[in-house]
Amino acid sequence: MPGRPAPSRRTVLRGAALTPVAGLGLAACSGGGSGAAATPTAPVELGVESEVAKGSAKLYRDQNVVVSRAANGTLKAYSTICTHAQCPINKLDGTTLICPCHGSEFDAMTGKVVQAPATEPLHELKVTAENGKIVAGPAA
Repeated sequence: MPGRPAPSRRTVLRGAALTPVAGLGLAACSGGGSGAAATPTAPVELGVESEVAKGSAKLYRDQNVVVSRAANGTLKAYSTICTHAQCPINKLDGTTLICPCHGSEFDAMTGKVVQAPATEPLHELKVTAENGKIVAGPAA
């Protein structure tokens, strides 16, 4: 272009080197772009009660909720939005939730952190079984 000096080789290389790093950092620490609410803002039906056996947990990815059932039959539910960087957790290995962004792990039975970098437990939700269906919502 006339009247405009060409960028130096150093300027071009510096810009090329920084652009991908900045883009990756934003993608890794964002909320994951799922578009789903971080936690249910009203009671939401998740599935049939028989889906969660005693001593196990089930991940409901679309609602960002995990439901577990203790050996005595008690249900617990937690938001599956990681407390470290607010990424939606999308993996359940047995009763361990694994965050894809930075590797934090949580116990789906208690919501407690079992591997950093997260330091805060998952947010507990209210959960009930109504007419054979599991319903979770915001804590009262």
